[in-house]
Amino acid sequence: MSKDHYKTLGVDKNASEVDIKSAFRKLAHLYHPDKNKGDDKKFKEINEAYQTLSDKSKRAQYDQFGSSGPQFGGQGGNPFGGGGNPFEGFDFSQFQQGGFGQGGFEFDLGDLFGGAFGGGRSKVRRGNDIETQIKITFKEMVFGVEKKAVLNKVSACKTCEGSGAKKGVKMNTCTTCNGKGRIVKMQRTMLGNMQTQAECDACYGTGKIPEHKCELCKGAGVVRNKEEITIKIPAGLNNGDTLRMDGAGEAVPHGQSGDLYIHIAIDSHSTLKRAGNDLIMSREIDLADALLGIEIEIETLDGKEKLHIPEGANTGDQFKIKGKGVMHGRGRGDLIVGIKVAMPKRLSKKAKEMIEELRKEL
Repeated sequence: MSKDHYKTLGVDKNASEVDIKSAFRKLAHLYHPDKNKGDDKKFKEINEAYQTLSDKSKRAQYDQFGSSGPQFGGQGGNPFGGGGNPFEGFDFSQFQQGGFGQGGFEFDLGDLFGGAFGGGRSKVRRGNDIETQIKITFKEMVFGVEKKAVLNKVSACKTCEGSGAKKGVKMNTCTTCNGKGRIVKMQRTMLGNMQTQAECDACYGTGKIPEHKCELCKGAGVVRNKEEITIKIPAGLNNGDTLRMDGAGEAVPHGQSGDLYIHIAIDSHSTLKRAGNDLIMSREIDLADALLGIEIEIETLDGKEKLHIPEGANTGDQFKIKGKGVMHGRGRGDLIVGIKVAMPKRLSKKAKEMIEELRKEL
């Protein structure tokens, strides 16, 4: 389903970079996972929208293709993994009771430094992102295609459904964290040694340990194996474009799976070239056909089409076959046929005489 990033941030399509950054800051403060009423899913949507709309190139691609078209990989340098720094311009000297504020709202330091200041929840565990490359034909680029890919990756254990427990067994309180899911550690910071809270490694933050572990994954909840996935490749991609499949990366115990990035490679075509959503080809005709006109047969990606060349056609003239170009959101582009008139290298005596007569007529 196509995502409306403008609606997610609450801005219109003509919003400036300043408006987009301001909207992100306010929403990030409201839904950040470390806040008491934070929303992990909503925050991820906000972050994804900001990553796309804060980058001019990504925003232009999104405006043309939407979220189902080329996806926008890469990580920026802000605290939430987006493109650019959404907190650029903040005055960090304006600390207000453990926080800092600008523009009528305030961030808690726990948002940025988590357990080092004794507050907030641990970040959601997230698996690694993975990459693969898919090669498609020129025709598949024009129409779109579904491809199968086999990935060797860490996935949730199907036997225990990621729980790490043998089915039907009792779950006991974790003795490492006493069921809290978090443990206290000492951490050296710029302010000196401080107590921090971290997720319990024994129970992965759940506070429970199975009485008997899953025999397949040995209690890890994840296993490495080969998995076949179906990748829907939309029409109109360019060579080198990247798609992203949310949650199709590697899994982690009791956490969120990473994403899969698919790099697209497109084979060239023997007779066709692409120009935006149009396709271009060249066709040679004889001098006589150029002078008198002719109907020729064109081999398109949809099959054979008739094209009428009027009399007096010249090299460089172009003729259009509508709706035989690249598929896109609004329909299809056109096929443009460029004409090249083949001049005879030798003329018979009779042909010369006829051309002399023609010269007199012209």
